[in-house]
Amino acid sequence: MNLIGEHTDYNGGEVLPIAIAHRTWVAARRVDAETESAAVSESHATVGHWTSTAPERSGEWWDYVSGVTSRFLARGVYPFPIQIAVVSDVPAGAGLSSSAALEVATAIAFSALSRSTLAARDVATVAHEAETQFVGVGCGIMDQSASALTRAGFALHLNCDTGAHDDVPMHETVLIFDTATKRSLRDSAYNTRRAECEEALGLLKQRNPRIRNLAEPTPDEIRAAGLPTVLENRALHVSQETRRVRVLVGSLRRGGRIRGDLLYESHRSLQSLYDCSSPELDWFVEQAAADPQIAGARLTGAGWGGCAIAVGARDALEQFSRSVVDPYTERFGLTPRSWITDASPGARLESVVR
Repeated sequence: MNLIGEHTDYNGGEVLPIAIAHRTWVAARRVDAETESAAVSESHATVGHWTSTAPERSGEWWDYVSGVTSRFLARGVYPFPIQIAVVSDVPAGAGLSSSAALEVATAIAFSALSRSTLAARDVATVAHEAETQFVGVGCGIMDQSASALTRAGFALHLNCDTGAHDDVPMHETVLIFDTATKRSLRDSAYNTRRAECEEALGLLKQRNPRIRNLAEPTPDEIRAAGLPTVLENRALHVSQETRRVRVLVGSLRRGGRIRGDLLYESHRSLQSLYDCSSPELDWFVEQAAADPQIAGARLTGAGWGGCAIAVGARDALEQFSRSVVDPYTERFGLTPRSWITDASPGARLESVVR
């Protein structure tokens, strides 16, 4: 779950995610007598099948699994057939990186089976390649990196241009509010936004060829470039958002507190400049802003539905989460879910049976 730094990852900016307590478990075994791999999940009725030596995208949920095995194949790991079982309590389609959790867990399991012993950074890379090169979602490295690299009690400060990362103390409590409006990055405007950002970067490079990514130029440099309005808005959000990440990192390092004003600024930018919020997300943030016990709130994840977060004292967050359920349901006809979380540990290998 990203505290701040939305849509900056694929633009070379900075992000600040934490791992939440929800988990995706993957159990895998090698099947020597078969030629076809298979995957089952308690969340899906359909059993996935793919050819171990040549996985192909199916457009189904198991692409996140077979895509990971395809990346091992590309690295020269022998493509033996496997059977995989998936159990998860990470909400799908809520903006909580459920696909990254599945990819990273699969990569760790397959690494153990193949005895390739990938480092955590390499696990994140394999998982990211599966999503971008196999599944076909042009996401940045944040979700997979957060799933693979985070530690309990810390947020992950990640530079998505260089891959450099460090741990930032994070002891505050966060409320996650699921609006129950599901969306898929395959079907949303996510890839459209990425294309707009690439177009904006191309125009900025015509003025300054030394610019490496869209997060690098300052807001003033972007305004001076005379970009079309939509492209200027996208670029301004990316530039300003990555700078908000840096300010919040400094705040956490100095006093361990999240500045709520930065969360509200981030949400307004996502709402007006990046055009990826929704009425449900906006409603939640408005309710949080009206409650003096809530320090700050914003949407989290790609947007267009999914989840929002709020920060504050645990008892205040618990009371607030209860107070908004009935008004939300009355307004939107949806039943939301919410969780209280702290910064939790990322992915790990639980056990190996030889």
